Amino acid sequence: MEEQIEISTDYIQLGQFLKLANILESGGMIKVFLQENGVYVNNEFETRRGKKLYPGGDTVFVKDVGTFVVKKSEQ
Repeated sequence: MEEQIEISTDYIQLGQFLKLANILESGGMIKVFLQENGVYVNNEFETRRGKKLYPGGDTVFVKDVGTFVVKKSEQ
């Protein structure tokens, strides 16, 4: 099952997204996690925490955690 994570900006960086989705707590943890494990963004392996994610279709898959979809908040 996919969990939708809402953002109010035009895009969000992967590192910020992982914090917003409550997957990891700090930037240091995110940096190490991405270097050692990586995630899949739109089915492509990604280790850059600065990777930009856009609402309306970008998905992030984190092994053993789940799939998350970037959605624009309706404010």
